[in-house]
Amino acid sequence: MALVDVKGVTKRFGGLTAVSDVDLTVSAGEVHCLIGPNGAGKSTLFKLIVGLYPPTKGTISFDSVDITDERPFARVQRGMSIKMQAPSVFRELPVRQNIEIALQGRLSGAQRDAERERLLDHLNLASESGKPAGALSHGQQQWLEIGMALALQPQLLLLDEPTAGMSPEETFKTGEFIKSFNAEGMTILVVEHDMAFVRQVAQRVTVMHLGKIFARGNLETILADEKVAEIYLGKTHAH
Repeated sequence: MALVDVKGVTKRFGGLTAVSDVDLTVSAGEVHCLIGPNGAGKSTLFKLIVGLYPPTKGTISFDSVDITDERPFARVQRGMSIKMQAPSVFRELPVRQNIEIALQGRLSGAQRDAERERLLDHLNLASESGKPAGALSHGQQQWLEIGMALALQPQLLLLDEPTAGMSPEETFKTGEFIKSFNAEGMTILVVEHDMAFVRQVAQRVTVMHLGKIFARGNLETILADEKVAEIYLGKTHAH
């Protein structure tokens, strides 16, 4: 079943068409990676799905409901949770309080405390829980923010380049976290360009290039596609 269904979506900024007539489906229960070289339009498409930009044309549905004109907070209330590229944690507050703030709309008292501890454990942050979030490493701040997104118990977790700026070890750990959330039944859409990470987590892949869908399929099909390798290695010539 399609949890997200993007149909014929175009986004223009003045004379620039950033996303051109894109169709994308994300099925319930999958890890779907949206990949492509810089400037391919993948971050713009991500912002269209989460409601930060209105499309110039086309429709976006979530869980069979048309959300094309809904604001981001309304999409969150429907079950989307979003982690943007730059960490936006509450840097002065302790790590555990960041998680509590994210949980407060949903749980209180002992239930909230238990869920906070579960999330901190899950993301290897239990030993850091009393530190100010700003004292964490870059990778740990990203994990904390993923934890805050998970606190909403979303149907769909949306991650925009979650491994940007991470060491290879942190990147691998992030991939393992994502696989574990997915094993619990969560649907995840990741915008990423780190191919080792995509190999680690992706079940289905959509490749964008110059604002359009360039290829789509399972990981093996995409990795075997010479044209995909070319756009990544910069061998294509604009026609």
